[in-house]
Amino acid sequence: MAQMLSISRAAHLIGVTRGALQKRIREGELASFDGTVTTEELLRLYPDLDLEESGGFEHVTQIKEKAFAKRVRERMLPSQEVLAQRLFFQSEELADLRRHLSHYHNLVLALSERLAAMSLAHPSEPLRELATTLDAGLARVLGSDDKTDTLAVMDDVMRVMSARITVKPSGGEFVLQGPETVLEAALRSGHAPSYGCGNGNCGLCKARVVSGELRQVRPFDYPLSSAEKAQNYALLCCNTAVTDLVVEMIEAESPGDIPEQHIAAKVKSVTAAGTDTLVLHVQTPRSSRLRFMAGQSVSLGVAGGTADFQGDYAIASCSCDDRNLLFHVPREEGNEFAVRLFAGAIRGGDSISVWGPWGDFVLKKDSTRATLFLACDTGFAPVKSLIEHALAVEAAESIALYWTATRADGHYLENHCRAWADVLDDFSYHPLTAPDESAAGTEAARTAISDLADVAERDVYIAGPEAFVQSARAALLATGLLDSQLIVVTL
Repeated sequence: MAQMLSISRAAHLIGVTRGALQKRIREGELASFDGTVTTEELLRLYPDLDLEESGGFEHVTQIKEKAFAKRVRERMLPSQEVLAQRLFFQSEELADLRRHLSHYHNLVLALSERLAAMSLAHPSEPLRELATTLDAGLARVLGSDDKTDTLAVMDDVMRVMSARITVKPSGGEFVLQGPETVLEAALRSGHAPSYGCGNGNCGLCKARVVSGELRQVRPFDYPLSSAEKAQNYALLCCNTAVTDLVVEMIEAESPGDIPEQHIAAKVKSVTAAGTDTLVLHVQTPRSSRLRFMAGQSVSLGVAGGTADFQGDYAIASCSCDDRNLLFHVPREEGNEFAVRLFAGAIRGGDSISVWGPWGDFVLKKDSTRATLFLACDTGFAPVKSLIEHALAVEAAESIALYWTATRADGHYLENHCRAWADVLDDFSYHPLTAPDESAAGTEAARTAISDLADVAERDVYIAGPEAFVQSARAALLATGLLDSQLIVVTL
């Protein structure tokens, strides 16, 4: 019997993106019902599916191969208690299924006997045909030698290793893996839940569990009221999922939903990405993480004797990691913060203030369009954050990046981009050069228009200096692209 799977779970099992399956559904190649597909339909669409190469099998195999390493086991597998509970709940489901099948079997047998008796008492051709059909159908089912539904079996295995969380009211989904808490899994998957300290003190991450079972894995001090407990509220930062969950939780819909924060952080490292570009790694305290949306910026400040030095920079890391913040700092002689950083006056272990976040250079919510990113020099920083977020939430079917350099080390993380292009089927990277910022914008836009037949159907994100943004914007609007499809940030 074919098993129903959510689109997200099906994509995870066969190793494709959710967007890829949704595209096949829209094109009529894959039948779906109320957000689910059957394992039978999946195997019909992917007849050559090799489970040993699929995403789900690969994940299970990786765990199996490394299960004897204690450190890996702690990172990739749930605790023994959670594993035991998941197996228990699956055994309960199996027992319920067997009881239902037994009831249906008894009902069919009783109906068959009743039809046989009626045929003897009141012989008629329709009754005899009905009894014959029922007997033949029952014999066919009981004697069936159908092949094992391999996807259904793999799904059962994956449910022991991980749990799927459905978010209400947004309808979003994500997978909780290993020993993660629900909050950690949500952030890693690119969601934007409400939270604060992340360690059970503030209560901002409390949410109502509509269905499913949780297990507390961390202590907490925040006192849930009796009413909240009765309504099944729990702290997402201190609980993991034992079964699949449906959770009502507050999510940031726009940058305005995230409050401005002031955090005293530490410099983790300063490394050279190029001759004129440094990567600054700032780490926030465990109890005071920066909540932000991918693509946003902050102000960084350091004390320097009698004066404070401040710089505004886009966050170059994914919002899924709220403690480790990366910034791409270009050499700028008139910027005292950058001057001090390049001079080595700001080093690992130094205190640094973080104010923010601010800015609305974020992914368009619920957009199903393919995306085009145009960046100039360190405009790649917020674009990198957006791309990593888009990959985490599978927000776009296709991503094209045109990165234009106006200086010698303008493509300071080119290997990173080429790695994306190598491992992602729907990602393309195009490095360009230009003599100045205005020419860079025109070059990036015109090249993208020439390369991509569907530019007018994409969401376009432009990041870089003012002259770059304006020239790229003008070139794109001249092709008939709507202003509402452009999302820009000037750095």
